[in-house]
Order: sequence, then C-alpha cells, then structure tokens
Amino acid sequence: MPLTDIKIRQAKPREKAYKMADEKGLYLEVAPSGGKWWRLKFRFDGKEKRLSLGVYPDVSLASARERRDEARKLLANGVDPSAHRKAHKMAKVEAQGNSFEVVAREWYEKQKPAWAESHAEKIIRRLERDVFPWLGTRPISGIQPPELLTVLRRVEGRAVETSHRAMQNCGQVFRYAVATGRAERDITADLKGALTPWKPQHFPSITEPKLIAPLLRDMYAYKGSFVVQCALRLAPHVFLRPGELRLAEWSEFDLDARRWNVPAARMKLREPHIVPISDQVLAILKDLQPLTGGGQYVFQGVKPGKPLSNNTLNAALRRMGYSTKDEITGHGFRAMARTVLDEVLSFRIDWIEHQLAHAVRDANGRAYNRTAHLEGRKEMMQAWSDYLDQLRATGDEENAE
Repeated sequence: MPLTDIKIRQAKPREKAYKMADEKGLYLEVAPSGGKWWRLKFRFDGKEKRLSLGVYPDVSLASARERRDEARKLLANGVDPSAHRKAHKMAKVEAQGNSFEVVAREWYEKQKPAWAESHAEKIIRRLERDVFPWLGTRPISGIQPPELLTVLRRVEGRAVETSHRAMQNCGQVFRYAVATGRAERDITADLKGALTPWKPQHFPSITEPKLIAPLLRDMYAYKGSFVVQCALRLAPHVFLRPGELRLAEWSEFDLDARRWNVPAARMKLREPHIVPISDQVLAILKDLQPLTGGGQYVFQGVKPGKPLSNNTLNAALRRMGYSTKDEITGHGFRAMARTVLDEVLSFRIDWIEHQLAHAVRDANGRAYNRTAHLEGRKEMMQAWSDYLDQLRATGDEENAE
C-alpha cells in the first residue's frame, strides 16, 4: 500500500535502519537515529541504483513523489538521474566560479600590486558598493549590456563621474574574463554613449606667480598645529602627491646626503622615487625632527603612531579661505610646479616630469631609472625652493626669477 503522512509520522526508529515502501521505486528509509530519508530505487543500463530525494519532513510525501516522477521522466528519455544531478551540481559550481564577483576579485588581486593603496581601495569599494550587489552572483558570460546599463544608471543618478569609472572597471573585468576564457567579449563597448557625458577634471591649482605669492604667505601664517604647518610649508617645495607626502617616514630620509628616498610601495607607478632635498626643505625637516623624529611618521597625526589624515592639507587650505573645488588642493602644488618650472624658470621638461614621478622615457623608449638626471634635478629643486621663498618674501615675479 502507498505511504500516507500518518504512517510516516508514526514510524519509530529501530535498532537497525529499515525501509517503508511507497510506489514506483520510492521508499522512506528510517535510520536508528530517527532520521527519515527519501530514496528512489531504479535500474539504468542493467544496474540497480539509488537516488536520494531529501529528508522528511523538509521534503513532504507529495514533494518526494514529484521528485520521483521527474527522475522517472529522465529514465524514460535514457538519462541517468544520478549522473544528471552530478552534472547539474558541477554546472552550478562552475557558474559560481565564473561569477562576475569571482572574476572581478581575481582581476583585482592581479592588478593590486601595481596600484597605490588608496587607488586600489577606491576600485574595490566601488565594485562592492555599486556592482556586486546586483551582478556579483551572475555568470559573467551571461550578463547582457542592458543589465549592466541598469546598474550603471543607478550609479549615474548619484554621481555621473562614478558611473563612468564603474563602467571602466567593469570593462577591465570583462576583458580579463575574455583573456582567461570565461567570457566572449567586453560588453561595455555596447554602452558607448549610453551614459551622461563626463570628462575628467584636473585638480584645481594656482599657477600665476602673482597669486602664488599671497598663497605662500597665507600658508606660513597658518595657525594650526606645528605638524600641519610643516606639512603645508613642505608640500609646494617637493610637489609629491598628498598620499606620498603625508605617509613620509623618517627612515626614508638621508639628511646628510640631502635625499628623500620614497619607496615604490607608496608611489603611483610602483617605482622608487628620489626627491633631492633643498636648503629650505632641510630646514623644515630639522625644525620638525625634535617633535616627531622619535616616531615612525614625519607628519604625526593626532593619534599616536598614525600619520596625518588624507584630508588634512585640504582642510587647512579651506580654513585659510581657499576653495579646494575651484582654487587649490594639496594635489594642486604639482601643477603649480609643473607650470612655473617650465614657463617661468625654463627647466627641462623631462627633468620636471621625472621629478613629478610621471612615466618618462628616453629617445629609445626606455623608462628612466630613479637616478636619471639626479644632479640636474638637485639644481632644479634648489632653484624652485629659492624662487618660492623670494616670491613669498617680495611678491615680485621678476625679482624672484
């Protein structure tokens, strides 16, 4: 007789496992522990096999019979239900392994060593916040352009720039998937022109000598902490990126040799960088050394053992009345140096670009090493510091030259 729910509920465990038959090969196996397992007995290619259909009461009698019937349909079509289940599991595992998030994180880990830490953090945070929640579990080869556009437009509603950067990152992930055989093409190419146009904006900077002079005087009159005062005064002389500056460690400085050896790990291009130390920079460092020289960081933050925060210089500029949106930022000192060293002081472009830690190549296409033109750059950095000091003192562009 077929099983009923009453019979199943009343079935008690015994010393040994036993079976309760239903029909068409379906039966319930009652374990000594009290567990009740649905199983299907069938023959395929002349061999008797068994297939687990779940546990009662999670799988009811009616559901077990439905699963039995699905298995019997496969048998009728010459398909082994056991092999079909294994193939389905394998396909699911493979799909999970090729999901957008899995491929994206794999790509991220491959690229991360070549990026500055702050840049890497922005990219993974962007993907985790704006893309993974909607596309992360999808097989990357199955994502269609309209699906990605829907995700990007959700970002666009918040920030147009971020939506373009998210699409750029997705394109990099898709191209990596193509290269590793997990996608056929980069679908972001189909979305060209679909988002609101946006062009990258340069960091605001002051490059007119007659405007640089009052800025320098304001910076020297700043009433914040001594550490921040020193960081502000040093920034225009060395024109490093803010993250490269604020994380400076005393161990990187050779004050006798007048060199600052910035390690590759902190540079955007992941190449070590030398900053020649001018007389003015040396004086600032020696003033600060008694205060922070016993610790790790040159520009010690409020918390012991921590550097200044990444917004400290911009916050100080705002307190002095300068707009970091339209006038000047900590990053803007680089454009200031690049413009004035070229247009006013007439130094060689390759020296300037190299000191900015940009990718500079010689006539044969080889990248200059970190010591290239070091003597010339020492002369340039001292001339630049002298120019800034004279400009601050007189406000006279011609005399400063």
